[in-house]
Amino acid sequence: MTIPGHLLAAMALFAFVTSVTPGPNNMMLLSSGVNFGFLRSVPHMIGISTSHFVMLVSVGAGLEKIFQSTPWFYSVMNVVGFMYLLYLAWGVAHAAAPSSEPNTTQQPMSYFQAVLFQWVNPKAWMMAVGYFTNYMPTDAPWSVIIPTCVMFSCINFLSVGVWAMMGRSLQNKLLNPIHRKRFNITMALLLVFSMIPVLFL
Repeated sequence: MTIPGHLLAAMALFAFVTSVTPGPNNMMLLSSGVNFGFLRSVPHMIGISTSHFVMLVSVGAGLEKIFQSTPWFYSVMNVVGFMYLLYLAWGVAHAAAPSSEPNTTQQPMSYFQAVLFQWVNPKAWMMAVGYFTNYMPTDAPWSVIIPTCVMFSCINFLSVGVWAMMGRSLQNKLLNPIHRKRFNITMALLLVFSMIPVLFL
């Protein structure tokens, strides 16, 4: 089985639009780019994309049926994700420039932290489920599912990287500790607000 070109293009467009639009991951990467730079944010980016690949494959294997048969599970996941995101937002709000505090223990989100967050990130689940329900043929074999999921994850990696790069480009403009503090507080609030629409789905 082969995927028609127009459907493959639609899949790629869906992957790009859902990956590049604002959400918890992108808000955190923008902040990470400002506070830690692009290179130190790369493990965070890789964690997002590799975890989402596993999520996509899991949905392809039928994991979304859990949500259909046990709606309460999705609600619990939303609450857990929101609580963890509040913890992350607190860290973002209190982040400081490494150069201003040479002995700081603050670190960007690690690969494994980014991986774990995806499993309680409702937007990531919506992306994965929406991808399969709207674009993947119901009779698609694994020889089609795996390559298209790889395509999605590659597009996702490049898309979220845009936010880390934007953050890096703002670093020099936020050298003033007061301006950086205001930026971090703003990003923390946006991070929380980005979760509110999906929390009540």
